[in-house]
Amino acid sequence: MHLGAMVDLGVPAEFVVEQLALLPMANEFDVNFSRGEKMGIAGTRAVVRDLIEPDHSHPHARHYGDIQKLIRQAGYAAGVEQRAIGIFDQIAMAEAKIHDVPVAEVHFHEVGAVDSIVDIVAAAICLEYLNVDRIFCQPVEVGSGFVDCAHGRLPVPAPATQEILQGVPCSYGGVVGECTTPTGAAILKASVDEFSPPTALTIGAIGYGLGNKDFAVPNVLRVVLGELSAHAATETHYKIEANIDDMSPEAYEPLIAHLTELGANDVYFTPIVMKKSRPATTLAVLCSADRLQTLADAVFNRSTTIGLRILPFEKRVLPREIVTVQTSMGQVGVKVVTQPDGKTRWKSEFEDVRRIADAQSADYLQIKAALDLEIARHFIDTP
Repeated sequence: MHLGAMVDLGVPAEFVVEQLALLPMANEFDVNFSRGEKMGIAGTRAVVRDLIEPDHSHPHARHYGDIQKLIRQAGYAAGVEQRAIGIFDQIAMAEAKIHDVPVAEVHFHEVGAVDSIVDIVAAAICLEYLNVDRIFCQPVEVGSGFVDCAHGRLPVPAPATQEILQGVPCSYGGVVGECTTPTGAAILKASVDEFSPPTALTIGAIGYGLGNKDFAVPNVLRVVLGELSAHAATETHYKIEANIDDMSPEAYEPLIAHLTELGANDVYFTPIVMKKSRPATTLAVLCSADRLQTLADAVFNRSTTIGLRILPFEKRVLPREIVTVQTSMGQVGVKVVTQPDGKTRWKSEFEDVRRIADAQSADYLQIKAALDLEIARHFIDTP
């Protein structure tokens, strides 16, 4: 349903098919899209067809490592690979807890099937294609009743679905039947920034993905693409803090690089004095909700701290875009920010200025001043 909704929204179906064909097991499936309707609502139906005849006497199960290898071997862009593996991470952690086994030993039944792998990789492909800043979702409806799975007949939501959605607002009993599968739950948990409706959203496009089941309400998934007003662009972010007094200062630089690579918005250190007058350093990592667990784990793994403080905070962000300006010394990226009063201001990108200064063996500040003068003229001449 999510794949049908994404294509209905505007992600080109041929692009999705081309990207999925990069998977090493592309000969095991095909994907088809068709128009249809549910209870009068028109939309797109996506069907993933398994081309390998199933052996019910020996049901196929893939291990977590096998699926990671499949995704990495496809050669996807870093964002697609990271998203897809991040979604499977959610399922692996849930299954490991439910069955009391290490994550590395988790093997998937339904979620390791061809259609589920395609669903998850396709979700990553579509989200990267759309390149959105934030993803919102209403509380997740899980349904009611029972569902049949590899482990037998279980109450809705299935254990993996409920485990994955821990910490996510859910609603129950909206319909009789399973409304959210482990695959769907994992896509939401790994992708959604905020489980609440956005405010002041100007809607630009709407897509509907059709399901196969019939419920008392339309079995349709709706996705919308829009733009938040500058005055409403507040976001919930997190600060991860740790007071460290037993780590070599030389270890901080590789720690900064690693946390930045994992998606931290900012990393900084503050010298402090702890009890008994011990000198120490406070590490602070700023991040979005979807990077919180990964970055917190990385701080534990790459530093000497044994405890963290995790503090939520509201962040207001002005609309911005990066434009490329051609100067006499080469192309320079420029960040253009729009203020609430409608005026704009800009700043040349540090890395581009440094690259030009290094190439000319010139002073950074002098090169920056000269480039900024050319950039200012560009904006004066460009409406």
